[in-house]
Amino acid sequence: MQTLDASRAPAALAAVSEGARLQANNLLAADIARYLETVGTPHYRLEVLDGLELRKRAQVFGYLPLERQAELVAIMPVPCLGQLLGAMSADERADLVNHLDALPRGRLLPALARAEREDVLKLCSYDEGTAGALMTSDYSWLPAQLTAAQAIDALRAQAGDAETIYQNYILDENRRLLGTLSLRQLIVAPADQPLAALMVSPVVHAHVDTPAERIARLINDYDLLALPILDAQQRLVGIVTCDDAMDVVVSEATEDFHKGASIAQHIGNLKDATVGLLYRKRVFWLVLLVFGNLFSGAGIAAFEDVIAANIALVFFLPLLVDSGGNAGAQSATLMVRALATGEVVLRDWVRLLGRECLVALALGCTMAVAVSTLGVLRGGWDIALIVASSMLIIVLFGSVIGMSLPFAFNRLRMDPATASGPLITSIADAAGVLVYFGIASAVLNL
Repeated sequence: MQTLDASRAPAALAAVSEGARLQANNLLAADIARYLETVGTPHYRLEVLDGLELRKRAQVFGYLPLERQAELVAIMPVPCLGQLLGAMSADERADLVNHLDALPRGRLLPALARAEREDVLKLCSYDEGTAGALMTSDYSWLPAQLTAAQAIDALRAQAGDAETIYQNYILDENRRLLGTLSLRQLIVAPADQPLAALMVSPVVHAHVDTPAERIARLINDYDLLALPILDAQQRLVGIVTCDDAMDVVVSEATEDFHKGASIAQHIGNLKDATVGLLYRKRVFWLVLLVFGNLFSGAGIAAFEDVIAANIALVFFLPLLVDSGGNAGAQSATLMVRALATGEVVLRDWVRLLGRECLVALALGCTMAVAVSTLGVLRGGWDIALIVASSMLIIVLFGSVIGMSLPFAFNRLRMDPATASGPLITSIADAAGVLVYFGIASAVLNL
């Protein structure tokens, strides 16, 4: 199998429409999908897919974004659609059905065989963001009474439809999970050894209503190839594979990045986003923070006499308030990530607060010493004292706010990532103005 060099992609894949099907079938499915994402019309994409063998066609289709898949479903003949969906994995079919509106969904479901249609509807019944919505029902399982040799024969019969056979699950007659067995263990075991003596138990598992983030964390913590998912009766109903868990991690990280920049929701593919969509996702927080920044303006207005008497103070204002916002943004980033990965929980706040204060004092002292030299040069020793003490307090305040807000949002059952850099910067700016001019007023007796 060869990879597709991006510089040669158009030439290589354009040949598909001219009949060079063998060449396209030798390319990696992910590379073909990446090419189709960026070029051509839906009809051209359909033409390329028609030039591929069915298994490769299903793989390429599965790699395409759901928006592109929906475009193809709308123009694909029903018999071809049925063949394609039958070759796709169960979880990819369910994702597509969930993404479609009622009209195209009504066109797609009849194209499926009855068993596949019932399986899709069952997977679609689970809430978005849970293990049930993430899992696939294409797993390999074995009865406990089989021997190792019989189990290998049974796996041969299942291998064509299973998502993976590297991890297999031992079930009783009620499909309750008894243990797990890797393909490696099965191959090296004596042929007549029963599975009950080979299987590993208990098994790390989750339930259909477990949040997707928790699923990804379990797979990472226990280095699993797949995680079995049980229903309320403790029956095995599906598995979540490590590649699906990676998709969850990427999606969550993207969402946190967006919230960290005060973008309301995930905007999907940025390249395809319209001006209106980008405007709607960004305008709310920006307008809200504009009004939040009025507190900074009000603080400056309250100290107009101090500023008029010592114009040198204005020189240091951006420097000081930005330092508080930067320190707060650093603390918030560390805390948001730690809360997201489970490294810290709410009860750790008091201990972390003490440590953060010590770190912030050390940072503030270092920055105060650095800026005091500028204070002496610009306005003398009084200005140096004002600037240095303000820097120390502002950095301490910004760090404490940045560290505490994610905990507060988490306590209120809100996403800690909402305690974003722009929000913390706005709070730190307003507080910094009051601290700076308040100290200046006291030191200068104004």
